[in-house]
Amino acid sequence: MKIALQYVNDINGKTQAVQLPLTEWEKVLNKLKKYEQALKLRSDLKEAFEQVAVLKQTKGHKQTLNEFLNEL
Repeated sequence: MKIALQYVNDINGKTQAVQLPLTEWEKVLNKLKKYEQALKLRSDLKEAFEQVAVLKQTKGHKQTLNEFLNEL
């Protein structure tokens, strides 16, 4: 993805900001949202697998999916 960027510099020539076309900014935001969703899903799955591992090691009554759903 090639984006036409414009750099904003201060009087000393130090870059202070970057400008890009609005359509490109919207594409960047959409990609960021997708990455955030994927990261959240990955995190949730990791937590779920950790909980399953703990349940496998636990003795005693384990709640079934039907029992869980009936509580809702």
